[in-house]
Amino acid sequence: MSEAPLILVTNDDGVSAPGIQALRAALADVGEVMVAAPDRERSAASHSISLDRPLRVDELEPRVFSIDGTPVDCVYLGLLHLAPRRPALVVSGINNGFNLGSDVFYSGTVAGAVEGALRGVPALAVSLERRRPQDFSHAAAFARALAAEMIRRGSRSLPDASLLSVNLPAGPIRGYQVTFLGRRVYRDQVEARQDLRGRSYYWIGGPEENATDLPGSDLSAVRSGLASVTPLGLDLTHAQLLSELVGWRVGNFVHEAIERAKSER
Repeated sequence: MSEAPLILVTNDDGVSAPGIQALRAALADVGEVMVAAPDRERSAASHSISLDRPLRVDELEPRVFSIDGTPVDCVYLGLLHLAPRRPALVVSGINNGFNLGSDVFYSGTVAGAVEGALRGVPALAVSLERRRPQDFSHAAAFARALAAEMIRRGSRSLPDASLLSVNLPAGPIRGYQVTFLGRRVYRDQVEARQDLRGRSYYWIGGPEENATDLPGSDLSAVRSGLASVTPLGLDLTHAQLLSELVGWRVGNFVHEAIERAKSER
């Protein structure tokens, strides 16, 4: 009898967050679920990895690991050390709040899935609109359906160095759309304050601002009440600039530097 597929689950809201608990429960009948998640909230940690200090791991219950690191630390440890066999899928979430447009560059949730993709494992990041009270059940059901299809397709589900980023509006899911990254706009803001000893400290980052977006983007989908499924690639090379940069005159500088070096010998 073959083993059930292993699913590695992580997040950036912390191992005890309700979103990861809902996700873990929903995936239980898709495969064997293993959790490797931060011991506390690590939102906006992006793809940071802890190379300058040791990591502590507590096994809270069988196959549930609390790690005092970032989501990337958790996936790295999970894949390379904690997992009893190679996972079939990495699922990160369910995040308490959207990760739309440029959010993917800051998000610890997306970074957890990116680390899985970097290591050749199909990966999925799931984020839910922030609402109170928060209900993760519908998002978890959608994540389960998508995860089951990815496992059914196996290694063919996604090309190398790619992953899926899913954003869901609050409430029942009435449909989904395959989308591209939109442009989420925040107010640029630095607020300076002083502590009781007269020393300055700063809060950075402003609130989201309303902005129009193109049809077919992740922002447009969730604004229409649809789940957004965005395929992300890890090659950030700008294809158009590859040819344009060849015409830049930096080559003259290199040539002149070489000639100077010859004359100084």
